Amino acid sequence: MAIQDTARMVSERIETTEINPYEMMLQQLDLVREYTDISDGIWQILRTPERTLEVSVPIVRDDGSIEVFTGYRVQHSSARGPCKGGIRFHPGVTADEVKALAGWMTWKCAVVNIPYGGGKGGISCEPSRFTISELERLTRRYTAMIYPLIGARRDIPAPDVNTNAQIMNWIVDTAQLLSGESTPGIVTGKSIEMGGALGRHEATGRGVMFTTLSVLQRLGMDAEGASVAVQGFGNVGSIAARLLREAGAKIVAISDVSGAFHCPTGFNIDQVLEYVKVSPGHLLAGLPHGGMEEISSDALLTLDVDVLIPAALEAQITARNADAIRARVIVEGANGPTTPEADLILGEKGTVIVPDILANAGGVICSYFEWVQNIQCFPWEEEETNQRLGKIMQRALREVWRLAEERQISLRLAAFILGVERVATAVQLRGVFP
Repeated sequence: MAIQDTARMVSERIETTEINPYEMMLQQLDLVREYTDISDGIWQILRTPERTLEVSVPIVRDDGSIEVFTGYRVQHSSARGPCKGGIRFHPGVTADEVKALAGWMTWKCAVVNIPYGGGKGGISCEPSRFTISELERLTRRYTAMIYPLIGARRDIPAPDVNTNAQIMNWIVDTAQLLSGESTPGIVTGKSIEMGGALGRHEATGRGVMFTTLSVLQRLGMDAEGASVAVQGFGNVGSIAARLLREAGAKIVAISDVSGAFHCPTGFNIDQVLEYVKVSPGHLLAGLPHGGMEEISSDALLTLDVDVLIPAALEAQITARNADAIRARVIVEGANGPTTPEADLILGEKGTVIVPDILANAGGVICSYFEWVQNIQCFPWEEEETNQRLGKIMQRALREVWRLAEERQISLRLAAFILGVERVATAVQLRGVFP
């Protein structure tokens, strides 16, 4: 069956149940198969995580009670180097979500051609329920439970949803106590004083900015005055919004879990960031801003804008709302925000989608820089980090864009082909043990 026929069959299946992110990742992967000559055996290796670990994470709450949480760590592929991927603390964390995110990390690292494979981890919990001391105990116990799998040469965690530099610091300290050795390279995204890299905090958002500006230029669209809607005003979305505003774009819509807001004349992003620093829960709710109206989260996704940046969670753009989306360009700041069904609908409309495995790779690229600096014990200046980040992002976009033009395919398909073939080549060259 031709890939176009398979894709059309998929697009006709409107989601009627909760979307499984792992199935979604595999659907994206399988759409690549027609464009490669990878053997059946190698293909099965690519579709299957190397290791999936589920752990019990009991902690003593401040009131003396004991509560048990479930944690995960998945290593999808180590064919091109140590596994790499964040840790998220979120109620929606499941084994399938973590497997999907680990797979996307594999392709992401390969697309930007850094020597990592994909990994991911998380705990199913609501972190807002914890005091600081409870959060520390949760992190340290989780670290102890996944410790046999992680290491600077094996699997290197990083921050993700609801985790930050402090949590990475606790992981480093716990690992050092367990090993009796200094292990700064066991995680990235640490505080600068703990061996973190200058520019790491802004790296994912900065990569989204680099990608957005480059795509607008390639499409002959002027970044000055370009209208941008950002779904998810967390670390990635807020930094991308600030940097794009500095580049002349007009940020007309922003959202987080507390609500979505529309300002046709453009938000003063510096003012918004100052408010979020001190607001309850660091949320947008209650934001004082002239010319702003509150809208629904669904309405934000369907605004008539030049650029839409989904920077929240996966499966936000689906077959249910794809036809209503009017953005000319979608730059995926989140992992897996667009389902395969929606991808095909948007493709038929001519929407240019810069896929997550390319658009939000700035974080893992800068994590690679941090890891290199930790191994060499030689920190870089922030300017050098940002220059190197821009160079790698530009190169990766150029390679993906060229492949898409040569084969007359979407940027997502081109990015997956490039990443999958690089991983498959590494698997082939290694051989299958024993």
